Amino acid sequence: MLQEKIVGDMKAAMKAGERRKVASLRMIRAAIKDREIEVGHSLTDEEVLRVLGRLLKQRKEAARQYGEAGRHDLADKELQEAKWIQAYLPQPLGEADLKTLIADVVDDLQAKDLKDMGRVMGEIKSRAAGRVDMAVVSAMVKHLLGG
Repeated sequence: MLQEKIVGDMKAAMKAGERRKVASLRMIRAAIKDREIEVGHSLTDEEVLRVLGRLLKQRKEAARQYGEAGRHDLADKELQEAKWIQAYLPQPLGEADLKTLIADVVDDLQAKDLKDMGRVMGEIKSRAAGRVDMAVVSAMVKHLLGG
């Protein structure tokens, strides 16, 4: 289970004296606990992946803003946290694999125009859960369906 791996990694980081990593892993655990309290049950691995995806997006946005403000020390800290979060997420699909997936879904659903885009996007989301940026997928599907 993903949460057990996070706890194990946190213990290993504590023993190794990696304070920044321990702090980041505690932040991850806190975000998971917050979500568990919100929904009222223990999270499945899929739900944990969604929490991690949200945290990753927040870290990347914060790093971008810090970089624009000239605070490269804080930007580097956020990017390091993003790397640690990324380690728990599945590998994203490459561009070639993504194009193949989109073409397969369009063929399977016999999608012909933009009216079918919602069905195509839903199917891609279910097949590639957490491994693709849906904004990129949306643009590719729109282009393929003639948008």
